[in-house]
Amino acid sequence: MSTQSRSQVHPIKSTRSVRAWTILIATSVLGLIADLWSKGYAFAHVAGRPVVITREDVLGAQDLWRLIPPHEPVGVIDGLLEFTLVLNPGAVFGIGAGQRWFFVIFTIIAVVIAVVLFVRWTHAKDWIAHTGFGLIIAGGIGNLYDRLVFACVRDFIHPLPGVKLPFGLKWPGGNGELWPYVSNVADAFLILGIVMLMFHAWRMPDGAKQEDEGKDEGSETGEEKRTGGTPVPPGNDSQ
Repeated sequence: MSTQSRSQVHPIKSTRSVRAWTILIATSVLGLIADLWSKGYAFAHVAGRPVVITREDVLGAQDLWRLIPPHEPVGVIDGLLEFTLVLNPGAVFGIGAGQRWFFVIFTIIAVVIAVVLFVRWTHAKDWIAHTGFGLIIAGGIGNLYDRLVFACVRDFIHPLPGVKLPFGLKWPGGNGELWPYVSNVADAFLILGIVMLMFHAWRMPDGAKQEDEGKDEGSETGEEKRTGGTPVPPGNDSQ
């Protein structure tokens, strides 16, 4: 069997691919830099003056919104995107407020699982999965940094500002906006990474089937190797 045929039957694992590791590490590092820089830039400019957040202030505050000076949101794309500063004590979309250490531990476990899945689940050519895992690692570490350093997560991205739910509907709590949540670049990376992994998983059945068929076609029994073809059925030996 040729080298090309063997690579098709037995795809190279990501752990043996420089390209796979490069995509994973580069995506993780560049994504983390983009997230932390964007948070720093937003908190230095969106409110009209730099907003300095310290861990001590956050832990001692009863209401985190008091640590942010009143300011008008900065419109980026009219009706589609604006920037406004928010301190989030919970997870994505503010879920689980006050459970900071739970999310710290959960994030560490999630990052470890992402690396394990990269090693065990992907092959050298699965660049979509490699990028997805890199985005998840970047987003997880970006928000983990905030929780450890500031005891909360710095958010500033508000999509679809002012767009209301149809038919006068409201979210639990009475908010009638279609998207009332303020998030950050790390959250966007997490969501995008999950979507990319779901797309990769959706594509896997066909690839796995072709791999199994390749293994069946490429394998030979000992009798086939001796005869050079299909084994001769017992009792029908030529005289």
